[in-house]
Amino acid sequence: MVLGLAELAFFLVAWPAALVPAARPLAARGRDRLVAVERARLSRWFGHETARPDGGYAFLAARAALGVVSGYVCAAGLFVGGLLLAGGSWELVTGGSETVPLDLPGVRLVTSGWTLGLTGGIALLAVTGLFVVGVAALERRLAAHLLGPGGEELMRRRIAELTATRSGIVKAVDDERRRIERDLHDGVQQRGVALAMLLGRAQHTRDHDRTAELVAQAYAESRRLLDELRSVAWRIYPTALDELGLHAALAGVAERSSVPVTVHHRLSGRPVSEVETALYFVAREAITNAVKHAGARDILVVLDEDEQVVRVAISDDGEGGADPSGGGLSGLARRVMALDGTFAVDSPPGGPTRITASLPKAPPCG
Repeated sequence: MVLGLAELAFFLVAWPAALVPAARPLAARGRDRLVAVERARLSRWFGHETARPDGGYAFLAARAALGVVSGYVCAAGLFVGGLLLAGGSWELVTGGSETVPLDLPGVRLVTSGWTLGLTGGIALLAVTGLFVVGVAALERRLAAHLLGPGGEELMRRRIAELTATRSGIVKAVDDERRRIERDLHDGVQQRGVALAMLLGRAQHTRDHDRTAELVAQAYAESRRLLDELRSVAWRIYPTALDELGLHAALAGVAERSSVPVTVHHRLSGRPVSEVETALYFVAREAITNAVKHAGARDILVVLDEDEQVVRVAISDDGEGGADPSGGGLSGLARRVMALDGTFAVDSPPGGPTRITASLPKAPPCG
């Protein structure tokens, strides 16, 4: 209320003064200082951050009126409620209460004065508390409307976000290509070289028994090569995701894992393709990290949704300490952000680790 009175007094003086060219700089400095005080108060007490560097007299006028009226109402409510509580308590202690008849439409009640005082005081204080909560919510809305970013600022932020997301997607694609190249070089290519060497040795061997042994080894190596190719193809993109859906694809990940993985699927239907793919890769990468780096003994994957958002949360009981800026997790974050989603990693040292991704059900351009 005190700040509201100060703002009201300033507004009544500074607004007419702003019409005088010589007094405008002084009025602007006073306005900016009061807005800065309000901005700090909103941040400290309500956790509300404002972005617009200027606020103007509109916010000060609205805040002054709200502050004075709400301050008076709160002070009156506290004062009257306190009086009722004090009076009711005094009568209860001294035993000097009198009966008070209450004539209601069709009903006549007779109660004691201390009962009426305590009940009225508690009710009035409760209403005052609800009024304070409502005023706080109204102040946040005023600040968001009058001190928040304007349309041009919102557009600038969106362009910057899209630019950063585009760069992130390009980097994620390059990282994925490097990973595929490593998988092919370290696995498939080595198997192919070993197979070629075995077949070459078999071709130049005149001993039929030795030739049969080398051919058998080559056959076994060819089977391992096919398994390696299937594994690489599965890591790039599993066909089960398109054919059977997210639940079946994650069930396949759980079956391949050396650590028990429990999948709770609470989705009413299949998300759109882009969202479904992002959810799958978030879950798979989180499971892989938990198995390889965290020493987890149990992993839980939960898929759920509401009217607008579909979420995946992966929890494990490993050692924790996952680095969100690492290659795998940062790539997932870029993939999720490209779809206007949110990505969070909570992994304190010693564990547990929880990775969550929330994505809108409709793609940004859908």
